[in-house]
Amino acid sequence: MASNNPALILLTLTPFLFLLTTQTRAQSAPAPAPSGPVNLTAILEKGGQYTTFIRLLEETQQITQIQSQLNSTTEGFTVFAFTDNAFQNLKSGAINELTDDQKVKLILYHVTPKYYTLSDLLTVSNPVRTQASESEGSWGLNFTGQGNQVNVSTGVVVTPINNALRQQFPLAVYQVDKVLLPLELFGAKSPKSAPSPKSSKTTPEIPSPATKADSAKSPADSKNDGARMHVGLGMVLGLGLICMGALS
Repeated sequence: MASNNPALILLTLTPFLFLLTTQTRAQSAPAPAPSGPVNLTAILEKGGQYTTFIRLLEETQQITQIQSQLNSTTEGFTVFAFTDNAFQNLKSGAINELTDDQKVKLILYHVTPKYYTLSDLLTVSNPVRTQASESEGSWGLNFTGQGNQVNVSTGVVVTPINNALRQQFPLAVYQVDKVLLPLELFGAKSPKSAPSPKSSKTTPEIPSPATKADSAKSPADSKNDGARMHVGLGMVLGLGLICMGALS
């Protein structure tokens, strides 16, 4: 009986030893490292076809602005990244003709100050504000589609959203195969009003008061003037004849 006591004690303690070992292993296992800050440049570089978009983000210094705001935003951001092919398909010089301020507005037009999933974009109220928006409705984007297909329209171009590079708050990054050209920069400009043609007609001369007076005489006045002249001549001739008779 006494020889069975150690085995009984061992069987009794085995569950407790197992639990103790499990807890020790759990405590000694390293905790997962916290996720680092979101890096937009790294996301785009991993995609491999956004070199021009990255360059414009850096040239306009908007990459710094977005990165700093990502750490404090409560609304998040949505970025529509155009591919290198999309940039190459633009009309030659389309971007180079823009001023520095216009380039900034163009890049900000590809960013919304709110995080949207693809399903959100199907039900969002149009137009959607962008970072370039200054007033309600200006510099906005319009989204349409159904099912899993979402299209984005600027009023100048329409293109589908083909790929989600990242879709996790606070940042969503979507690929677009066309540069989103804002209506405010690339819309059809109204033609300038043509100058009114010069009149070929010469200005009529203004008659002088004397001319007006002369032209205002009636035919009757002209006849009276002629009669008076004849009477005067007759009187002169009569006086001349009288004088000649007296002298003779």
